[in-house]
Amino acid sequence: MSRRALLSGLGASVLWPRAGWSDAEAPAPPTSPLIVDLTAHGRQLGTAGGTIRTLIAKARDVRYLSVYGYTRLVGYDADLNLRPDLLERVDVEGGRFTFILRKGHRWSDGHPFTTEDFRYYWEDVANEKALSPEGPPAFFLVDGKPPQVEFLDPVTVRYSWDRPNPAFLPALAAPRDPLIYRPSHYLKPYHTRYVGKDAAEAKAKAQKLRSWAALHNRLDDNYELNNPDCPTLQGWVPRTRSPATRFRFERNRSYHRVDTAGTQLPYVDTLVMDVASQGLLVAKTNAGEADLMFRGLAMPDIPSLKEGEKAHQYRTNLWPVARGSEIALYPNLTTADPVWRALNRDVRYRHALSLAIDRRTLNNTLLFGIGTEGNDTIVPESPLFSPELRTLNAGYDPAQASALLDAIGLTGRDGSGTRLMPDGRALELVVESDGEAEMVLDALLLITEFWREVGIRLITKPQERTNLRRRSIAGMTIMVAAQGLDLAVPTAIMPPTELSPAQPEHYAWPLWSLNVESRGKSGQPCDVPDVQRLIQLDRAWRETDDSGKQADIWREMLMNHARNTWVIGTVAGALQPVVGADRLINLPKRALYSWEPTAMIGVQRLDELFWDKGADKRAEVR
Repeated sequence: MSRRALLSGLGASVLWPRAGWSDAEAPAPPTSPLIVDLTAHGRQLGTAGGTIRTLIAKARDVRYLSVYGYTRLVGYDADLNLRPDLLERVDVEGGRFTFILRKGHRWSDGHPFTTEDFRYYWEDVANEKALSPEGPPAFFLVDGKPPQVEFLDPVTVRYSWDRPNPAFLPALAAPRDPLIYRPSHYLKPYHTRYVGKDAAEAKAKAQKLRSWAALHNRLDDNYELNNPDCPTLQGWVPRTRSPATRFRFERNRSYHRVDTAGTQLPYVDTLVMDVASQGLLVAKTNAGEADLMFRGLAMPDIPSLKEGEKAHQYRTNLWPVARGSEIALYPNLTTADPVWRALNRDVRYRHALSLAIDRRTLNNTLLFGIGTEGNDTIVPESPLFSPELRTLNAGYDPAQASALLDAIGLTGRDGSGTRLMPDGRALELVVESDGEAEMVLDALLLITEFWREVGIRLITKPQERTNLRRRSIAGMTIMVAAQGLDLAVPTAIMPPTELSPAQPEHYAWPLWSLNVESRGKSGQPCDVPDVQRLIQLDRAWRETDDSGKQADIWREMLMNHARNTWVIGTVAGALQPVVGADRLINLPKRALYSWEPTAMIGVQRLDELFWDKGADKRAEVR
């Protein structure tokens, strides 16, 4: 987004109640709704009604609806342009962001949505120690300082910093909404500032909770979606409390989006999520028990899903996964063991490990031969892509890998042919991973054979993900195997956080990340010049709102990674099965699938899906 950017909505429209609803039940969108021109994007104007069924592996997974439902203050469209959504307009000038809300917009319970909800969040949640012990989120801080926040009138709020804060709007468009507003009218009766400490604590005690803050956090539920009483601005409102095996969501009749014919979105009235064990998700989808399904499905499931298409009248769309690498290896440059740390920091060693991997075999075995072999980097759909980012230091050359290991001085061998480290230990490389990541574990079996050929013994150590992260931050891991770059289809205005120690818990440099995140209070300061350069570049990106300069910064950081192989990529280009019923219209046949920035299927707009009611009538005629 360029300097002095202006993001604006489209204006008002004539709205008509849905057929069969009384005046009392009629929808009440804002007087200035977001008008969605579906035909301009090759989609069809829809008809209202019906239910979409989907499956989840556990009750807590209902929260993912707040991800792929993708209702945001500002959000990405299908072309990854940042647009106003809940907001009618955003005016940006340097470090000043002025948000204009939609007039007449209401929460799902009918209460007005105003800047009072932003004030409540800022003053009573983000800056209330009992609710936010660490204070406002990092994207609110520039040089460690929060913004000046002004609530100019019921529909205008302004955030001002001394210099640009280009990370602010992308943070609001993230897969997990930071929700910088709250339903103040609903939460105030549980906050000490409004009812007093004794009354607030008494309400918490009545719910058998330890404090008023615990009760407030439980009720403040626009992400987890476990509290049907909490008003929302999302497309569907939860109607089921846990514990349950079926969760029901009903359309929000105060929703802010309408189509060009004046029909309020979402088109579909009801979403139903049925809980099924992870092992049964594919079988139940194959049996036609879901109208829309993607999370919980993976590329190996495609043959089984294809078998059920004709009998159960669904289609298995194959969406390219926008991820840097399906399997990536993270040498820990901050590992506690000094000998391993020195090896991991030697670029010759990292290049040797990369050159010793037969990515063609990995591709054929894991991705049916259709993947893209090479580094952990961005995908061609990104405007920042260049081919050498994928190929540099990423060929298969075991002879060169052995020569590099010899040049380091790893020439000694034990009786099994395993090389010896400088201190005499066998070069037995323990690679830790998430025990539930099946493709990663399968890849490590093959990589074990590749590295044995050059004298390295790989030992896999799968474990629970939380424990893996704890060990990484403690400097106990030597190398971690996990998925690669998550933001693999970036534009210049998206923060390059994953490419430097600016990202918390990065497996390649966890203690440096901790140091950057804590502003030097913990972890270890980075002492490797090329990584220090990444930190400088990340800081430079955050200090400018010039998209041209931001693009140059991205390209330098990406090439820095390709030259240094901080993360060893293997193969990218998996396909995500996105199953949709044949009669479910406006679900794309092909689109990019990722966590960030697409919020799974979020940027494709779930609220625009509708049922082709004419299909039943056509079938009757035949």
